[in-house]
Amino acid sequence: QVQLVESGGGLVQAGGSLRLSCAASGTIFRFNGMGWYRQAPGKQRELVAGITLGGNTNYPDSVKGRFTISRDNAENTVYLQMNSLKPEDTAVYYCNRLGGAPFPWGQGTQVTVSS
Repeated sequence: QVQLVESGGGLVQAGGSLRLSCAASGTIFRFNGMGWYRQAPGKQRELVAGITLGGNTNYPDSVKGRFTISRDNAENTVYLQMNSLKPEDTAVYYCNRLGGAPFPWGQGTQVTVSS
């Protein structure tokens, strides 16, 4: 059974940094690219960072240069380093596979950026 557990969120001032972690059970990392997604109140969930099995990364323009995704396959963990945070980054952050039907979503981790 696949389980995704996100952690590392919190309250930070604009310009600050946070590092999110996502631990996964099962063999999810062995066969899937992974992504970090976020959902702000009243908005659709959006992809903010993706990393393929080969380690290639991609980001939307809104976070490019500020967010960095990485993965540790030995630890079944994917990370999201977020720098220069802005109030518009406030959202619940989730991890899941990159592309294809998502696995059951975890509880996410709340990131709140104050101005």
